[in-house]
Amino acid sequence: MEKLYQIALTNVDGVGSVFFRQLISYCGSAESVFKTKTDRLLKIPGVGKTIVEGLKKKALLADAEKILKEAEKQQVQLYFSTDKNYPSRLKSLYDAPSVLFYKGNADLSHFRSVGIVGTRQATDYGKKTTQELVEGLKPYNPLIISGLAYGIDISAHKAALENNLPTIAVLASGLDVIYPSQHEKYIEQILDKGGIVSENPLGMQPMRNLFISRNRIIAGLSDASVIVESASKGGSLVTAEYANNYHRQVFAVPGTLANKASEGCNKLIQQNKANIYTKIEDLIEALNWDSQINSTNTPKINDLDLSLFTIEESQVISHLRQHGEMQIDELSWQTQISINKIASLLLNLEFQGIVKAMPGKRFGLK
Repeated sequence: MEKLYQIALTNVDGVGSVFFRQLISYCGSAESVFKTKTDRLLKIPGVGKTIVEGLKKKALLADAEKILKEAEKQQVQLYFSTDKNYPSRLKSLYDAPSVLFYKGNADLSHFRSVGIVGTRQATDYGKKTTQELVEGLKPYNPLIISGLAYGIDISAHKAALENNLPTIAVLASGLDVIYPSQHEKYIEQILDKGGIVSENPLGMQPMRNLFISRNRIIAGLSDASVIVESASKGGSLVTAEYANNYHRQVFAVPGTLANKASEGCNKLIQQNKANIYTKIEDLIEALNWDSQINSTNTPKINDLDLSLFTIEESQVISHLRQHGEMQIDELSWQTQISINKIASLLLNLEFQGIVKAMPGKRFGLK
């Protein structure tokens, strides 16, 4: 029943991803939002007559029920930002999608993930670099994330499939509207080894603004984003911008001055908005994956006696045991410990030799 109200809440005019979480935080649940009296709703910061009137629309619940039934029919899973099973890398982001529609077999919280994006007008150099990049990542078994577009994106998905790596295609449409349609032939393989995900409801056609929103999900799901080729202006640069805002690693593949498809990448490097990518070791070293090459998809658990630590320290250690390396803001969100407090805890645990700090404000157990 709660899912029904969650879907309905996402469809209320004026309720975006941030306000969705805020309303549920104030009222306790999505169902309570709809059942809270008007005078109390109006006391919530940001709530005005438009929101209140939107919540009273009778068609909302009926429409939400149709969405749930169609999702069930098409075997589509729904992840809400307030759910425990919501992708861990997105959970702490200020603009995390209120709901994700997902279909596939891969874990969206996979232990390692790399986003690979680029221009639709990819050159042979870009396609070859993408292939070699994915091949180099194979020993680390990461989730390869891209946008199913022509050029670099589809090259990344195909390389992942060829190397038996899970791959996720983030769509700027509903999951039942594959764009471009020419790539529908790859969907069955992608679903088998990975999955497709979107914040857009089933039936939604791709629109220009949805591609921009799609790019933030690619950046958010990835430990690092690699821009293989990009013109001086393009969606890949937007992905890099989001990744930088999320304090994730960003890499760009350099190209010759004569290659127009490399202008964006060269600019990112020149402006210090991306690390230069010249070989696979550049990426592995930045992500500190060298020490984990023999790991499985889940981090190793140390034999630490948690009774020797404070309650909050034990909470941090347990969380890192379960989820592996995490960004500090993500760890703060999931443990519900303030960012200032958790920074102090991590520093103390680092001094004790329990925790290690890594680039991108990430922390993990030693």
